[in-house]
Amino acid sequence: MYPDDRLAPKWRKSSYSNNDGGTCVEVDDANPGTVRDSKDPEGPSLVFSAEAFSTFVDAVKADRFPMS
Repeated sequence: MYPDDRLAPKWRKSSYSNNDGGTCVEVDDANPGTVRDSKDPEGPSLVFSAEAFSTFVDAVKADRFPMS
């Protein structure tokens, strides 16, 4: 499917993911800045620029997205 295997997605679950239906996010280690919902692997992915992704990660670490 990919002419160069280095471009093929290599999905890794976020440490915030769990097995009981929680908020599950996967990141693509082969293409930094690409994330998807691990519960919907055939669904869409979001692609961020490196700067935007870094800002997003910093916001998550700072708990700026509290679960309600």
